[in-house]
Amino acid sequence: VQLVESGGGLVQPGGSLRLSCAASGFTFSSFAMSWVRQAPGKGLEWVSGVDAGGGRTGYADSVKGRFTASRDNAKNTLYLQMNSLKSEDTAVYYCAKYSGPAFVPMYIRSYPRGQGTQVTVSS
Repeated sequence: VQLVESGGGLVQPGGSLRLSCAASGFTFSSFAMSWVRQAPGKGLEWVSGVDAGGGRTGYADSVKGRFTASRDNAKNTLYLQMNSLKSEDTAVYYCAKYSGPAFVPMYIRSYPRGQGTQVTVSS
């Protein structure tokens, strides 16, 4: 399993970013995926989940209405569109693979995740 995140960077409050996660080493279309994040000095926080087919998504209350997760199974890629960013969204963002086609709204530490991409929201 290999997961490689990209698209992070420095953005002003109210701005937008689109993260990508390129997946390889497994049948991407058979597994649900998630985005999790870790803010400085804090633990891992589940942000969103997408089922294997991409038809069902879920979000943490802290990002609901601002973030949109999606996937392109033909490209083996997971996305996270982040709008109306706030300073409290500053974190390292990781994509992670579930063990089956459906997701649960939590991060399981044993599930594989990528190396992360830094998102900094600051003026």
